[in-house]
Amino acid sequence: MHGYGPTPQQQTTSLPSPATLTTVRVILVTVTVLSCGLLGWVAMLRLAIVTRRPRDWVLLVVVMVLNAALFAFIMGTPDDPDDMSDASVLLMLLWIVALLAGVITYYLYVEIRHYSSLRSLGSPPPYTAPAHPAPLPYQQHPAQQQQHQHQHQQQQHQQPQPNPYTVQTPPPTPTPAPQRLDQVRAELDELSDYLRKENREGEGR
Repeated sequence: MHGYGPTPQQQTTSLPSPATLTTVRVILVTVTVLSCGLLGWVAMLRLAIVTRRPRDWVLLVVVMVLNAALFAFIMGTPDDPDDMSDASVLLMLLWIVALLAGVITYYLYVEIRHYSSLRSLGSPPPYTAPAHPAPLPYQQHPAQQQQHQHQHQQQQHQQPQPNPYTVQTPPPTPTPAPQRLDQVRAELDELSDYLRKENREGEGR
Protein backbone atom coordinates (compact mmCIF):
# COMPACT_ATOMS: atom_id res chain seq x y z
CA MET A 1 0.00 0.00 0.00
CA HIS A 2 1.59 3.22 -1.15
CA GLY A 3 1.17 6.61 0.48
CA TYR A 4 0.85 9.97 -1.18
CA GLY A 5 4.51 10.06 -2.21
CA PRO A 6 5.71 9.65 -5.80
CA THR A 7 4.99 6.25 -7.26
CA PRO A 8 8.09 4.10 -7.80
CA GLN A 9 9.12 3.94 -11.43
CA GLN A 10 9.91 0.64 -13.09
CA GLN A 11 13.49 0.14 -14.09
CA THR A 12 13.86 -0.02 -17.84
CA THR A 13 16.65 -1.97 -19.46
CA SER A 14 19.20 0.33 -21.07
CA LEU A 15 19.36 -0.04 -24.83
CA PRO A 16 22.60 0.48 -26.78
CA SER A 17 22.89 3.70 -28.68
CA PRO A 18 22.16 3.77 -32.43
CA ALA A 19 25.84 4.47 -33.16
CA THR A 20 26.91 1.34 -31.27
CA LEU A 21 24.35 -0.81 -33.06
CA THR A 22 25.42 0.54 -36.44
CA THR A 23 29.08 -0.19 -35.69
CA VAL A 24 28.33 -3.76 -34.62
CA ARG A 25 26.25 -4.40 -37.72
CA VAL A 26 28.91 -3.04 -40.04
CA ILE A 27 31.57 -5.25 -38.41
CA LEU A 28 29.48 -8.43 -38.59
CA VAL A 29 28.44 -7.83 -42.21
CA THR A 30 32.06 -7.12 -43.19
CA VAL A 31 33.30 -10.28 -41.47
CA THR A 32 30.61 -12.35 -43.21
CA VAL A 33 31.44 -10.95 -46.65
CA LEU A 34 35.23 -11.24 -46.27
CA SER A 35 34.93 -14.84 -45.12
CA CYS A 36 32.70 -15.69 -48.12
CA GLY A 37 29.91 -16.69 -45.73
CA LEU A 38 31.98 -19.11 -43.67
CA LEU A 39 31.68 -16.82 -40.60
CA GLY A 40 28.01 -16.01 -41.15
CA TRP A 41 27.20 -18.01 -38.03
CA VAL A 42 28.72 -15.16 -35.93
CA ALA A 43 26.01 -12.73 -37.03
CA MET A 44 23.35 -15.39 -36.45
CA LEU A 45 24.75 -16.13 -33.00
CA ARG A 46 24.46 -12.47 -32.00
CA LEU A 47 20.92 -12.33 -33.38
CA ALA A 48 19.86 -15.42 -31.39
CA ILE A 49 21.34 -13.97 -28.19
CA VAL A 50 19.61 -10.62 -28.72
CA THR A 51 16.15 -11.87 -29.65
CA ARG A 52 16.19 -15.13 -27.59
CA ARG A 53 13.69 -16.73 -29.91
CA PRO A 54 13.75 -20.47 -30.67
CA ARG A 55 13.49 -19.80 -34.41
CA ASP A 56 16.72 -17.80 -34.42
CA TRP A 57 18.53 -20.55 -32.52
CA VAL A 58 17.33 -23.09 -35.06
CA LEU A 59 18.48 -20.87 -37.94
CA LEU A 60 21.88 -20.52 -36.22
CA VAL A 61 22.28 -24.29 -36.26
CA VAL A 62 21.23 -24.42 -39.93
CA VAL A 63 23.77 -21.74 -40.89
CA MET A 64 26.53 -23.52 -38.97
CA VAL A 65 25.76 -26.76 -40.81
CA LEU A 66 25.79 -24.96 -44.18
CA ASN A 67 29.08 -23.26 -43.30
CA ALA A 68 30.63 -26.57 -42.30
CA ALA A 69 29.39 -28.21 -45.50
CA LEU A 70 30.72 -25.31 -47.61
CA PHE A 71 34.09 -25.51 -45.89
CA ALA A 72 34.22 -29.25 -46.53
CA PHE A 73 33.26 -28.72 -50.18
CA ILE A 74 36.00 -26.10 -50.66
CA MET A 75 38.56 -28.34 -49.02
CA GLY A 76 37.54 -31.21 -51.31
CA THR A 77 38.10 -29.25 -54.49
CA PRO A 78 41.50 -29.47 -56.22
CA ASP A 79 44.07 -26.81 -55.47
CA ASP A 80 44.35 -25.78 -59.12
CA PRO A 81 41.20 -23.91 -60.19
CA ASP A 82 41.72 -25.17 -63.78
CA ASP A 83 41.14 -28.70 -62.61
CA MET A 84 37.69 -27.84 -61.23
CA SER A 85 34.68 -28.58 -63.37
CA ASP A 86 32.26 -25.88 -64.35
CA ALA A 87 29.49 -27.48 -62.32
CA SER A 88 31.63 -27.44 -59.18
CA VAL A 89 32.53 -23.76 -59.67
CA LEU A 90 28.92 -22.79 -60.33
CA LEU A 91 27.68 -24.75 -57.31
CA MET A 92 30.26 -23.17 -55.02
CA LEU A 93 29.44 -19.64 -56.25
CA LEU A 94 25.69 -20.15 -55.83
CA TRP A 95 26.27 -21.61 -52.38
CA ILE A 96 28.37 -18.63 -51.26
CA VAL A 97 26.01 -15.99 -52.75
CA ALA A 98 22.89 -17.60 -51.27
CA LEU A 99 24.54 -17.95 -47.86
CA LEU A 100 25.77 -14.35 -47.88
CA ALA A 101 22.46 -12.87 -49.05
CA GLY A 102 20.37 -14.96 -46.68
CA VAL A 103 22.45 -14.35 -43.55
CA ILE A 104 23.01 -10.62 -44.09
CA THR A 105 19.42 -9.83 -45.10
CA TYR A 106 17.82 -11.83 -42.30
CA TYR A 107 20.25 -10.55 -39.65
CA LEU A 108 19.82 -6.87 -40.48
CA TYR A 109 16.04 -7.06 -40.89
CA VAL A 110 15.32 -8.94 -37.66
CA GLU A 111 17.77 -6.99 -35.50
CA ILE A 112 16.60 -3.56 -36.70
CA ARG A 113 12.98 -4.54 -36.21
CA HIS A 114 13.73 -5.96 -32.74
CA TYR A 115 15.41 -2.80 -31.43
CA SER A 116 12.78 -0.56 -33.00
CA SER A 117 10.02 -2.40 -31.14
CA LEU A 118 12.00 -2.21 -27.89
CA ARG A 119 12.45 1.54 -28.25
CA SER A 120 8.77 2.09 -29.01
CA LEU A 121 7.75 0.04 -25.96
CA GLY A 122 10.36 1.49 -23.61
CA SER A 123 9.85 5.15 -24.48
CA PRO A 124 7.95 6.94 -21.70
CA PRO A 125 4.58 8.45 -22.57
CA PRO A 126 4.43 12.24 -23.06
CA TYR A 127 4.01 14.17 -19.84
CA THR A 128 0.53 15.48 -19.22
CA ALA A 129 -0.34 17.78 -16.40
CA PRO A 130 -2.68 16.13 -13.88
CA ALA A 131 -6.19 17.28 -14.44
CA HIS A 132 -7.74 18.58 -11.24
CA PRO A 133 -11.52 18.88 -11.32
CA ALA A 134 -12.72 22.43 -10.94
CA PRO A 135 -14.38 23.00 -7.56
CA LEU A 136 -18.10 23.35 -7.69
CA PRO A 137 -19.65 26.63 -6.52
CA TYR A 138 -21.12 25.04 -3.41
CA GLN A 139 -17.90 23.22 -2.50
CA GLN A 140 -15.82 25.74 -0.56
CA HIS A 141 -13.06 25.43 1.92
CA PRO A 142 -14.19 25.55 5.58
CA ALA A 143 -12.09 28.66 6.19
CA GLN A 144 -13.70 30.35 3.18
CA GLN A 145 -17.15 29.38 4.43
CA GLN A 146 -16.45 30.87 7.89
CA GLN A 147 -15.11 34.07 6.33
CA HIS A 148 -18.17 34.33 4.10
CA GLN A 149 -20.50 33.83 7.07
CA HIS A 150 -18.60 36.47 9.09
CA GLN A 151 -18.89 39.02 6.27
CA HIS A 152 -22.60 38.26 5.92
CA GLN A 153 -23.17 38.84 9.64
CA GLN A 154 -21.28 42.14 9.50
CA GLN A 155 -23.44 43.30 6.62
CA GLN A 156 -26.56 42.38 8.57
CA HIS A 157 -25.35 44.37 11.62
CA GLN A 158 -24.52 47.40 9.51
CA GLN A 159 -27.94 47.55 7.85
CA PRO A 160 -30.66 49.27 10.02
CA GLN A 161 -33.08 46.70 11.34
CA PRO A 162 -36.76 47.72 11.47
CA ASN A 163 -38.41 47.77 14.95
CA PRO A 164 -41.09 45.07 14.98
CA TYR A 165 -43.01 46.81 17.84
CA THR A 166 -43.65 50.12 16.08
CA VAL A 167 -47.07 50.50 14.48
CA GLN A 168 -46.94 52.11 11.12
CA THR A 169 -49.72 54.67 10.75
CA PRO A 170 -51.05 55.23 7.28
CA PRO A 171 -50.26 58.65 5.85
CA PRO A 172 -53.21 61.12 6.04
CA THR A 173 -55.14 61.40 2.87
CA PRO A 174 -55.08 64.94 1.57
CA THR A 175 -58.47 66.68 1.53
CA PRO A 176 -59.53 68.48 -1.57
CA ALA A 177 -59.26 71.97 0.02
CA PRO A 178 -59.57 74.01 -3.18
CA GLN A 179 -62.82 72.34 -4.17
CA ARG A 180 -64.29 72.86 -0.69
CA LEU A 181 -63.39 76.57 -0.68
CA ASP A 182 -64.92 77.06 -4.11
CA GLN A 183 -68.16 75.47 -2.92
CA VAL A 184 -68.32 77.69 0.23
CA ARG A 185 -67.57 80.77 -1.83
CA ALA A 186 -70.32 79.89 -4.27
CA GLU A 187 -72.81 79.45 -1.42
CA LEU A 188 -71.78 82.78 0.10
CA ASP A 189 -72.25 84.48 -3.23
CA GLU A 190 -75.71 83.00 -3.58
CA LEU A 191 -76.57 84.09 -0.03
CA SER A 192 -75.36 87.64 -0.63
CA ASP A 193 -77.34 87.84 -3.86
CA TYR A 194 -80.43 86.63 -2.04
CA LEU A 195 -80.00 89.23 0.73
CA ARG A 196 -79.55 92.03 -1.77
CA LYS A 197 -82.64 90.96 -3.53
CA GLU A 198 -84.62 90.99 -0.28
CA ASN A 199 -83.31 94.46 0.59
CA ARG A 200 -84.39 95.86 -2.75
CA GLU A 201 -87.87 94.47 -2.43
CA GLY A 202 -88.20 95.95 1.11
CA GLU A 203 -87.22 99.40 -0.06
CA GLY A 204 -89.62 99.26 -2.96
CA ARG A 205 -92.54 98.74 -0.65
